[in-house]
Amino acid sequence: MAELFINTCLNYHALVVVALSIFILLSESPSPANAASVQYNVVSLGAKADGKTDSSKAFQSAWASACGSTRAATVYVPQGRFLVKSASFNGPCKNSAITVRIDGTLVAPSNYNVNGNAGSWIVFRHVTGVSMIGGTLDGQGTGLWACKLSHKSCPIGATNLLISNSQNILVSGLRSLNSQMFHIVINGCQNVKMQGVKVSASGTSPNTDGIHVGASTGVTILNSKIGTGDDCVSIGPGSNNLWIENVACGPGHGISIGSLGKTQQEDGVQNVTVKTVTFTGTQNGVRIKSWARPSNGFARNILFQHVIMNNVQNPIIIDQNYCPDNSGCPSQASGVRVSDVTYQDIHGTSATSVAVKFDCSSKYPCTGIRMQDVKLTYRNQVATASCAHADGTASGLVQPSSCL
Repeated sequence: MAELFINTCLNYHALVVVALSIFILLSESPSPANAASVQYNVVSLGAKADGKTDSSKAFQSAWASACGSTRAATVYVPQGRFLVKSASFNGPCKNSAITVRIDGTLVAPSNYNVNGNAGSWIVFRHVTGVSMIGGTLDGQGTGLWACKLSHKSCPIGATNLLISNSQNILVSGLRSLNSQMFHIVINGCQNVKMQGVKVSASGTSPNTDGIHVGASTGVTILNSKIGTGDDCVSIGPGSNNLWIENVACGPGHGISIGSLGKTQQEDGVQNVTVKTVTFTGTQNGVRIKSWARPSNGFARNILFQHVIMNNVQNPIIIDQNYCPDNSGCPSQASGVRVSDVTYQDIHGTSATSVAVKFDCSSKYPCTGIRMQDVKLTYRNQVATASCAHADGTASGLVQPSSCL
């Protein structure tokens, strides 16, 4: 009996030792939640939410810590207005899971001469796996717009947000307000998703494109509302595999592929889908434009689908004779080759009698243009279509009658 008691005690002791060992191991090992993220609050690092004190250094310090962390990290901007003269968030970083969570507003200097020639205000370069969640970027661009509209000598202006040479990026719930120049630029990137973005600027604000995509692959723009003084979305050379869905555009110049063909040697644009989009009071709806000059560029495999036009001046347009101020390209033909463009299920009203205009290159006519189930009216009457150097087919109900 004593031997049985001793063995039982030893076994119990062994179990206790094992349990304690497991507990100690678990205590010393960080839990997944603890290991997942470390947070850097810009206010803790000296930022002032008064809209007057320059908080640039605090933002840069928060980024440096997050970027240098081997664990996932968050840069947190609480509620309030934070004056930021400029901020460059550069990589590469030691981790690929950085979240910039903004509950407040970043405010650019009201004096446009401060960063008017800087090119960009808030910049992400050479980063991977960054998510920018929420917040407002207030570019305070109204003063610069007034300067430009008065034809004075003015700075070029700064883009609110530039994402450059980066990959696996998410921008969600961001509001860009009154940018001096372009609101958001995505350049040289791969796999960028933008969702729930709101862009707001006056319809007369010059050169304030909402979202510009250039030389990028795998960009998705979803569930966004864009009102500005230039293109709601513009797609530049070297961009491919783009998906734009559920976007409201207006005021603005529409969704534009181009301008293309400004230079002789230029990468093309291909595999672009634009669907479930509404244009209201815009200068253009869905547009492809290229300079009237020699180029080896192209635009191909483009789909415009499920589109509503509300009083749009040029609902459907291909303009291959783009030549602002008739400078540097009169009497030349565009070298950009436009092919395999589909317009499907497009309805609504045109603000001009010509609702469909295909003004293609005389040297390289448009090919593979497809119109299917298109109905556009002008003042409750049938609108007209205009074609030059365009070849394609029409199917289903197409109004105005196809000129292809």
